[in-house]
Amino acid sequence: MRSMLPQLLTLNVTYSEAASFPSVAPLLIYDAETKEVKSYNGVGTAPSKATIELFKEEGFDTVPDLHIWAQLLPASPDMIIRLLQEHGTMSFSEIVEPAITLATEGFPVHSMMLNNLDFSLIERIGMSFLLPYNADVYLDGQWWRPLHHGDRFRLPDLAKTFEELSEVEKQALSSGKSREESLQAVRDYFYKGEIADKIAEFHQDEDGLITKEDLANYEGKWEDPLTGTFHEYTIFSNQTWNQGGVVSLTLQILEDIDLKAMGHNSPEYTHTVLQAIELAMADREAYFADPDFVDVPIEGLFSKEYAASRRNMLTPGKAYGEMPDYGDPYSFQEKITTRIEPKLELEKNINHKETINVGKDTSSITIIDKDGNAVALTPSDFPQSPMIPDTGLNLGIRMTQFRLDENHINKLEPGKRPRITPNPIMLYKDDEFYMTMSTPGGDIQAQAMIQVILNHVVFGMDIQEAIEAPRFRSYNWPDSFAPHEYNPGTIELEQPLYDELKEDMEAMGYSVREKEHWGPQFGGVVAIIKDPTTGKLIGGADPREESWAIGK
Repeated sequence: MRSMLPQLLTLNVTYSEAASFPSVAPLLIYDAETKEVKSYNGVGTAPSKATIELFKEEGFDTVPDLHIWAQLLPASPDMIIRLLQEHGTMSFSEIVEPAITLATEGFPVHSMMLNNLDFSLIERIGMSFLLPYNADVYLDGQWWRPLHHGDRFRLPDLAKTFEELSEVEKQALSSGKSREESLQAVRDYFYKGEIADKIAEFHQDEDGLITKEDLANYEGKWEDPLTGTFHEYTIFSNQTWNQGGVVSLTLQILEDIDLKAMGHNSPEYTHTVLQAIELAMADREAYFADPDFVDVPIEGLFSKEYAASRRNMLTPGKAYGEMPDYGDPYSFQEKITTRIEPKLELEKNINHKETINVGKDTSSITIIDKDGNAVALTPSDFPQSPMIPDTGLNLGIRMTQFRLDENHINKLEPGKRPRITPNPIMLYKDDEFYMTMSTPGGDIQAQAMIQVILNHVVFGMDIQEAIEAPRFRSYNWPDSFAPHEYNPGTIELEQPLYDELKEDMEAMGYSVREKEHWGPQFGGVVAIIKDPTTGKLIGGADPREESWAIGK
């Protein structure tokens, strides 16, 4: 995968406010030689000091953003080195060179950056006080001046960090170390060396939680992906430390329903797909969490029999009104070691103070190379917590996807991964590799990809048409980000669906909101199909975000 990692690191520069270098990067990779899909758990863990008790003592009911306590241990550097060691041919110095050039010389401010960093004067002043180094990085210290299209934007501190990592590898190679050992030296410099010192010292000075020992002990790992099926298609996702399995759960509920006969985006079709999504999301809330900490009933959840039981919960012509009950997958599980007894307390219509949105959303990379290898990657994180001074490093706010509730399966625990929203997806067709896809968008991610898959598979749209078609989304569960806002029975419809469906959906009991056609709140799906007959690659990119499908 020669092109993926240079693209990732370049994206960490040109879209750093939405996809930071050291933060989360969940990965699926298809190896054309072994014909296997593997998952890498590219999301960091909670620091050893991070406990619910500590947060409660400080008066927090949810993990706060704009706060150093929102930071997980960094994951992307670990993922990059492991991928290079086991599936790469290039050196770290080679893959980081374009990113160093861009970060040093700069690039024109683009429309997505303007949208993400469109601050009022009050917000710019507030950012300068609350997050002074972040303001230096993203506002060049000029609180009085907004960014303008075409401004040259530079990240000199991040360039310096990349150069340090590159030099470590070069020195290791010149001293006679092997490629793998030299790559390990890069990783060690980040997690055990001078960069780790800077992160740990900043956390110590600012009463943060991350220690040098946390960083030195951090390890990501390869794992078997979750799988589900929809007719002749097999769907692959990461494990239950993210929400990707919702795609399979939803499609399996819908499998034995004649969706095509309902008509694309008809009231009946929209209602049926929304309810299937809501049933799957109820199971996400009840059972999805870091499998290193929770014995998730995977066998039961992803069985066809369980899907049939959930299908029986559909209520034609009538909205649920509130999040439906989670199911009992244990009835469909042969081996039960620890039974989870979910205790979900749903607080409706939470009101919370608006804070500065410093960056937003996520990004996506999907690639198939000339040898047929493929990746789906969803790099993310936003500078809404204090960046590490003099490094350009943004550790993000993914701790906000934990719960400060001892009864919740996704509760905060030291060393645990939160159930994050970024979730790449891959598909086989008739047991052969077929598609790689991903999207930004928080809780819309699974919903958007489900609709694109159905548009393509059920209604025969080509992948670009499938991506461009109008979308709908549900809010009928607690939001994944703190403060976990919950709007029961609420859906949003893109134009032109709103005009077509509003009355029918309201008659079923939905609270309906109107949203612009191709608005970013409906995701930004990118996908590549490998034609099983010709081997031709066909890409699609979403007009809802600034995205591109490129072949070379």
